Amino acid sequence: MKINNTLKIHNLKTKIDRFFEYSGEKILSIEDTWLPENGTPVFTVAGTYTTRGWTEWTQGFQFGSAILQYDATGDDQFLEIGRRNTIEKMYPHVTHIGVHDHGFNNVSTYGNLRRLMREGVMPMNENEMHFYEIALKSSAAVQASRWTQIKDGSGYIASFNGPHSLFSDTIRSLRVLAVGHTLGAVLMGEGDVAINLLERLIQHSQTTAQYNVYYGEGRDAFDIPGRVVHESIFNTNDGNYRCPSTQQGYSPFSTWTRGLAWIITGYAEQLEFFDTLSDDDLESFGGKAEVTSHMKKAIEATADFFIENTAQDGIPYWDTGAPGLVELGNYLSKPSDPYNDYEPVDSSAAAIAAQGLIRYGNFLTKHQENESGTKYYQAGLTVANTLFDEPYLSTSDSHQGLLLHSVYHRPNGWDYVPEDRNIPCGEASMWGDYHARELAVLLLREIEGKPYLTFFS
Repeated sequence: MKINNTLKIHNLKTKIDRFFEYSGEKILSIEDTWLPENGTPVFTVAGTYTTRGWTEWTQGFQFGSAILQYDATGDDQFLEIGRRNTIEKMYPHVTHIGVHDHGFNNVSTYGNLRRLMREGVMPMNENEMHFYEIALKSSAAVQASRWTQIKDGSGYIASFNGPHSLFSDTIRSLRVLAVGHTLGAVLMGEGDVAINLLERLIQHSQTTAQYNVYYGEGRDAFDIPGRVVHESIFNTNDGNYRCPSTQQGYSPFSTWTRGLAWIITGYAEQLEFFDTLSDDDLESFGGKAEVTSHMKKAIEATADFFIENTAQDGIPYWDTGAPGLVELGNYLSKPSDPYNDYEPVDSSAAAIAAQGLIRYGNFLTKHQENESGTKYYQAGLTVANTLFDEPYLSTSDSHQGLLLHSVYHRPNGWDYVPEDRNIPCGEASMWGDYHARELAVLLLREIEGKPYLTFFS
């Protein structure tokens, strides 16, 4: 991509205000038409949100979007939508033992409501706060219970595919363990053994960095620095690593760009969280420098890979090895083309990654690494500047999606292809819409001088 180094955050204010005007319309449209008995809205088909039963991982994004809309605009109707639906519908996600998505569903709802109450944006209610915190502590313990131990004695939170499966997605969902730890939660195991959530967070983070991220160190013939694999497979009988894999990417030896984005933003947020802890807090784990070294190595490699393998305007194609890319010529030397005839872009990957680039840039600048910090921060702004405008911003009253040209599961053929097109385009996803809103709130708060947006506020 071509980083716009002259772009200033205040230049985005008009686009962000317009973005939230359309965002509110989309949220109300879904709220007015969606039937809860149909499950959870996942992605749009010809402009209308529909469901896709794989796991119920997007409901937190649905109600969390309303909470973010309130955060940005102060419009009470969106707080009512987010709060009421969280209280009435989110409880099954708190105790869901079958998924790795707790940070997605529950931090986006209970976590956002707790944050706004702690910030004084919404009135303090001690009983309601206690309810949110109990939900977050319970969710953190359940997430931590999905544990697979590997040969070196550490381990990871297993994906919904089963105990053999380590997903890159989970690094962002891992934030529920951080919140649970700060609230004093533990996972109680057999014999009343108290299992430390921070230890599980650190071990999962280290395992992900070791097996799901590549560093150009000769690991295999496709070991390109910053490449990310969607899934790592382990033998659960002996704990040995077996092979790379993918569910939603083109191959285990290419990079599915949404998995890449999860890694970038997941590690950026964890660095911000661990920055609030002292060396004493982390002494038993080797100290802060030891704990965070793998995070810095992973995010720098993956952020650079994103920049180098993304179209000029900051929007990546869905997989860096997608076979049709060869038909596009030198596609990295020009802006993204969501209406091409060969391979779809993934705007949701861009929305997720932009937040990570901005957060990592802020982290580096805070630690006096100004040159590198500016590079990543400006890269994030460049992506945001593209996303908050056409052809990615959805401005049609008849389309329920907010961020167009998102891709869900290309290998399975789940994404809608318009009749006059060869590939998926023009549709939105609940996670893409949510993360575009989260990115916009992050930037809007900086523009307006409000508290910095973190999941652990």
